Amino acid sequence: MSNYQAVLFDFFGTLTRGVQRGAAHQAVAEQLGCPPDTLIEVLDRSYYQRASGRLGSAEATLRWVCDQAGVHPSERAVRAAVASRHQAIRADTRLRDEAVPVLSTLRHRGVRTGLISDCTHELPDFLPQLAVAPLLDVHVFSVQAGCCKPDPALYWAACSRLGLAPADCLYVGDGGSQELTGAEQAGMTAVRLAAPDLADHMVFNADRSWHGPALTSLAEVPNLLDPPLAPSPVYVQGRAPSQRLR
Repeated sequence: MSNYQAVLFDFFGTLTRGVQRGAAHQAVAEQLGCPPDTLIEVLDRSYYQRASGRLGSAEATLRWVCDQAGVHPSERAVRAAVASRHQAIRADTRLRDEAVPVLSTLRHRGVRTGLISDCTHELPDFLPQLAVAPLLDVHVFSVQAGCCKPDPALYWAACSRLGLAPADCLYVGDGGSQELTGAEQAGMTAVRLAAPDLADHMVFNADRSWHGPALTSLAEVPNLLDPPLAPSPVYVQGRAPSQRLR
C-alpha cells in the first residue's frame, strides 16, 4: 500500500462498464443520409482527430465526418444528428456499480479524485448529469485540452489543478490510448482495470505491451492506499504515539 494523495481515473471502460456502439447510433447515420458502415469507418479512423478537438465544435466535427464519408446533409440535419449522437453516446454509458461507492470511500478518506478522459464533445456535456460528477475534484477532457493520451500534458494538467506532484497520484485505466504507459511517463503510478466486461470494450490504441499491476474490479482501488489517518493518536504503553493504524 502507498500513501497516494489522489486517484485519477479514466472514464470509458473504467468508471463505466465496457462500451460498444448501441442501436441509437443508427439514427445518426439515417439523419446524415450516410450508410452506417461508412459512418463507423470514418468515425473509427478519425477518433484522435475528433477527440483532440482539432476539428472544431461538435457540428463542425460532424460536418467534417460527412465530407469524409461523401455525404452532404443540410445544416438542420447536422444539428439533429449532433443531438442524436449525444443521446446515443449517453445511452452507451453505464456507470459501474462500484463507481460511486469507490469514489465516496476515497473522498471520505481524504484522497482527492479526478478524471482524465480521451473523449469527444459529448462527455463534457453530460458528465454533470451523472452520479459520479460531484465526487470528482478535477476533470481533464482531451477534446478541451487539445491533445490525447498518452500526452503527458493531460496528466500534468490534472496534477496542476489538484496542486499535487505526479508521484502523489495513482492512475487507474483500462489501457486504451496507451494511457498506462503515458501515466507512468508523466511520473504517476499506474494500474490496469482488467474487469471481465472489458473483453468486448471498444478501445483505440490499446496499451498491450504494458505489463504492470492489474485489478479485476474497481472496488479493489481503495485497497491500494494506506489506511486513513486515525481520528486521534494511538498510545501504546512503552511506545511513541502513532498517527496511523496499520
